[in-house]
Amino acid sequence: MATALIILAAGMGTRMNSDRPKVLHEVAGAPLLHHAMASAAPLEPERIVVVAGHGSEAVSRAARAYDETAEVVLQEEQLGTGHAVAQAREALADFDGEVVVLYGDTPFIRPETLEAMVEARAQADLVVLGFEAADPGRYGRLVTQGARLERIVEFKDATDEERAITLCNSGVICADREALFELVAEVGNDNASGEYYLTDVVALAAAKGLSATAITCDEAETLGINSRAELAAAETAFQARARAEAMEMGVTLAAPETVWFSYDTAVGRDTIVEQNVIFGPGVTVESGARIRAFSHLEGAHVSRGAIVGPYARLRPGAELAEEVHVGNFVEVKNATLDEGAKANHLTYLGDAHVGAGTNIGAGTITCNYDGVFKHRTEIGARAFIGSNTMLVAPVKVGDEAMTATGTVVTADVPEGALAVGRARQENKPGFARRMFEKLKSRKARQQKEAV
Repeated sequence: MATALIILAAGMGTRMNSDRPKVLHEVAGAPLLHHAMASAAPLEPERIVVVAGHGSEAVSRAARAYDETAEVVLQEEQLGTGHAVAQAREALADFDGEVVVLYGDTPFIRPETLEAMVEARAQADLVVLGFEAADPGRYGRLVTQGARLERIVEFKDATDEERAITLCNSGVICADREALFELVAEVGNDNASGEYYLTDVVALAAAKGLSATAITCDEAETLGINSRAELAAAETAFQARARAEAMEMGVTLAAPETVWFSYDTAVGRDTIVEQNVIFGPGVTVESGARIRAFSHLEGAHVSRGAIVGPYARLRPGAELAEEVHVGNFVEVKNATLDEGAKANHLTYLGDAHVGAGTNIGAGTITCNYDGVFKHRTEIGARAFIGSNTMLVAPVKVGDEAMTATGTVVTADVPEGALAVGRARQENKPGFARRMFEKLKSRKARQQKEAV
């Protein structure tokens, strides 16, 4: 059966105290909206409709950055969740299948949970996701009779008996498109908030003789983000889960609480990650690598047996082949280092290719930017780049070539050649002593005059 998603993302997030739409605040390097979309990706939805309101243009860009087929509709007035879902009616008018309603600020629902909801549709017309709350607080309550879900009651509208129920509503619903929109069309706003509650569709379904049931999940999956404090708590929860999963997959974390993952970080088994390592988005580390302390990686690929750090920075486009060493205070950006290449100290390699077995000396810089354009540096295999070499791109250094320490390379270096590009040293006997005596005398006169 075909599946469509409706993701509610119109909230301003007043408690965030932010100009940014709430669903665009980030956890693990990705907007909350992307997490919600990713949780439903295994359903292989044919259609994705995002209901936006505040900051709709930014929300649209973010939705389409994740999935270019996503359609964004506008909820001009935020009149409740039922009203929000109704805005997707026209966008799904020609769709025939299951519709899952998700929330853009609820990032941690597992794909397995959503799959269970879709499967449960074989036994019920309407499926609601619920959870047993440790502290039910102001959550809406699920009123059930056996396996049958009779209605959902919002806390402010609930009786004392209903408030004693601990089975709570996550807001996530699955139903056939036609049935869902028929029910939503009948939702009223005769309640304490004067809003159109999506939750009312359960009682409306029962009145029509339609069946409803609840699927439950762990409360942690339903964590909604409404404030900066809750955003921080969500980050903490994500990191704890990511660290545990990494270790279960055979990754050694020397100090797990100091390692920070992004939503898409992939680290192979038998890799060692030392203390205080940060993975930005787009990082893959293959098996058997070592990421040493205080390194920062983003948009990079690290191959088997490579060593990164300590205090290294890999920026987007960094591609490290097997057995590459990138050491302390080395930065790599949009550059490929072939097998066995080494840059162990105080180096910047940007817009470059370094051949297999090449050694890059301390203090080497690829001068890749002329103020307008970026230029590329090509270094061959088994070359030796002397310390403090400036490679002024575009420039090529051939296989097994060498640059002398302190050289400024402004022309191609042929294979096997030595490049020396520095002024000849000249020693002037006694000059330094005479100069310092003169300067000290001048300073003494200035101090005397100042008195």
